[in-house]
Amino acid sequence: MIDIICFSTTPWDPIPTRKQQIMKRMPQNCRIFYLDPPVTLIGPLKDPSLRPYLTRFRKSPKRIKENLFVFALPPIIPFYNKKRAINKFNQKMIANFVKEVIYQNFDLKSPIIWTYMPNTVDLLEHLSYSFLVYDCIDKHSEFQGFIDKALVESMEDELAQKSNVVFTTTQGLYNKLKQLNAHTYLVPNGAEFEHFNRASNKLPVPDKMKNIPHPIFGFVGVIHTWIDTQLIEYLAKEKREWSFVLIGPVGAGVSVDNLKKLSNVYLLGRIDHRDLPQYVSQFDVCLNLFRTNKLSENVSPLKFYEYLATGKPIVSTSMPQVEEFSDVVYIGKNYEDMLVKCIQALQEAQNPNIEKIEKRIEYAKQTSWDSRVAQIIEILKREGINIE
Repeated sequence: MIDIICFSTTPWDPIPTRKQQIMKRMPQNCRIFYLDPPVTLIGPLKDPSLRPYLTRFRKSPKRIKENLFVFALPPIIPFYNKKRAINKFNQKMIANFVKEVIYQNFDLKSPIIWTYMPNTVDLLEHLSYSFLVYDCIDKHSEFQGFIDKALVESMEDELAQKSNVVFTTTQGLYNKLKQLNAHTYLVPNGAEFEHFNRASNKLPVPDKMKNIPHPIFGFVGVIHTWIDTQLIEYLAKEKREWSFVLIGPVGAGVSVDNLKKLSNVYLLGRIDHRDLPQYVSQFDVCLNLFRTNKLSENVSPLKFYEYLATGKPIVSTSMPQVEEFSDVVYIGKNYEDMLVKCIQALQEAQNPNIEKIEKRIEYAKQTSWDSRVAQIIEILKREGINIE
């Protein structure tokens, strides 16, 4: 049995991301301990929805399946990405919790530590482990908030150097970390192909969309600070006859007040993951709208791969991970060009191009989570992990 402790940047519920997709596909000879990220003691002041996380660590783990457990961590002191001393204190506390609750109760000796968080470098000295995996999915130093960019960069560099294997989701991240660790591999994000491919068919119209007129330009995902809401506003004002449907919660600190004022913008909020294909099947065009900055340059957008599985026309802002699919995706270089690309994509939606549809779906098959995890497992085998 191979034990894996996964330090994640996102909770297991409610939105599945790369972390959940990989961990739930690990072979049966792996026992997975998935750790939701801790909230800070002042986190609920900024986002009240975080309040339950302050005490969740006291509850029993959630068992997802026979070999996969989800744990909550105790709250931590804020400003850990500004002061290394604070991070060291937090990580020692987390390590003690993990030893007491997981190592002792499940008889762990030297598990694999699989982390998504640069700051976990400071807990390594407090936990025994046999193998270290750093799965780098973002340019962490470019996130907004209380961070010292140089500090975050230095923690990531140190973590990469100490790791036995480093995975990255984009070429930019790979180029940087490969210089620090020769055992660095590029494995971009993927899609739940079968799930989202259902949206390639016309499914029943959900109640929330019955009164939304076509054509529908749709977006799925959390509306974070890195989503270009000003671009959505621009497009919606330029084309009042189009409907813009945004599915997903609004992130903390993000204002969508201007979008709410527009009669052709529909903010549907969070929709259960199981029901998403039914909603996406109503889209005429799928939108991938990241702001153009250092962060988006190093993002492998999950929603993009899910859109590919639908076969529908996709309009995207320019991103390195999207450019390789430029033969089937409409990529805009600026606001005006995005409008032109939306018009072109709508023309395709109204006069379907079977060749493009089939090619998008084929790309999605090649980038499914099953194929991504198979690639990861092969790499781990080559690096000495007896995983089946």
